[in-house]
Amino acid sequence: MTAPPPPSAVRPVSRKAQIIGGAIALAVLAGVVWLAWSLMHAGPDGAQGGPGGPGGPGGPGGFGGGGRRGPASTVAVATAGQADLPVVIEALGTVTPAATVTVRPQVSGVITQVLFREGQMVRAGQVLVQIDPRPFQMALMEAQGNLTRDQAQLASARVTLARYQTLLAQDSIARQEVDTQAATVKQLEGTVMSDRASVGTAQLNLGYARILAPVSGRVGLRVVDSGNYIAAGDAAGVAVITTVSPIDVEFTVPQDDVPRIGARAATGAVLPVTALDRTRTATLDRGTFSTLDNVVDTGTGTVKAKARFANAGGTLFPSQFVNVRLELDNIRGAVVVPATALRQGSDGAFVWVLNADQTVSKRKVTAGPSTTAQASIATGLRVGEKVITEGGDRLTEGGKVQLPGQSAQRMGRGPGRGQGKGQGQGGEHRRRRQAQ
Repeated sequence: MTAPPPPSAVRPVSRKAQIIGGAIALAVLAGVVWLAWSLMHAGPDGAQGGPGGPGGPGGPGGFGGGGRRGPASTVAVATAGQADLPVVIEALGTVTPAATVTVRPQVSGVITQVLFREGQMVRAGQVLVQIDPRPFQMALMEAQGNLTRDQAQLASARVTLARYQTLLAQDSIARQEVDTQAATVKQLEGTVMSDRASVGTAQLNLGYARILAPVSGRVGLRVVDSGNYIAAGDAAGVAVITTVSPIDVEFTVPQDDVPRIGARAATGAVLPVTALDRTRTATLDRGTFSTLDNVVDTGTGTVKAKARFANAGGTLFPSQFVNVRLELDNIRGAVVVPATALRQGSDGAFVWVLNADQTVSKRKVTAGPSTTAQASIATGLRVGEKVITEGGDRLTEGGKVQLPGQSAQRMGRGPGRGQGKGQGQGGEHRRRRQAQ
């Protein structure tokens, strides 16, 4: 076993040394804390606050000076203006022809001519297809011959009836013969009337041999050729015509907007409608609102609506998907700001207003109708006041802000100012020591 050292070998640490070591440790810790606080609260010009200095306790911007509460936030600013703001409803629509007609034959026969081209624009009444007319011409001639024969028989019967009536007046013939002859005249009159109907039917069938376009529009792809036999009422028909000028666009609007649209339409106001392409960048055509449907779709909570377009340039094509912009109203002289300036909080809508001393104030406003780019302010803001459009998430009431240009200027001259100031103070100290 090792013997314990003698008492004289262990030298106890004096209490004075312990106090000195603790004071040094506290001084080092305080220096680290102060350095960290100085770096975090450095001003935009690079100057760090010391006691009584800029940013230090008691100095301008320090805890005791009531100045800046930290680094100023860089924000974007816009000025509230006055403009006419349209109230717009955006929707997705489908182009539908004003009329779609499948042209079917009304008589049967062999097609001798097809007088249209695929995709051709045709007018109402234009001949599309010619069916062989000869059978119908023969039927017409037969009906006309029967009519002529029966008309001659009717004329003869009427002459005989007149003779019998004269003899009856002279009491030279029995009344029965007169009555029989009168009935024969009536019978022949009915036969003549039937013959005339047969002639009219034959004329109609002959006219139906020339198939005409019932409406103006664009013809689709051909489904028949010359030499085909086609029956009356054939389901495929001979052509499909779609009316493309004018043309309609069907779209849906939320049920909450139906009262507003109905109220505007009831006053006789013309509601402009714009049809845009898929990317909402190009305007295809401009038209007017036509009508609303009479039911609400319970699955989507929307109501179908229809607008009519002239489509003079043919930019709208049947079954095409387009973006619809319905201009419901136009607010005259509204106070407008960029849409990004209007914000929503727990207590409603508000904006950050830039004050003259470059601080910001939170102001509650009443928002009006808005578009994708602008928002109208009904109450709470005046024309000419400046509002924050970007960087508002970091702001606090009364906080200091700076604009992007000011930030760049300060960053450019901050180090120079600090460096010049330090060099000036160091040079002054050197001059004083040399003078001494």
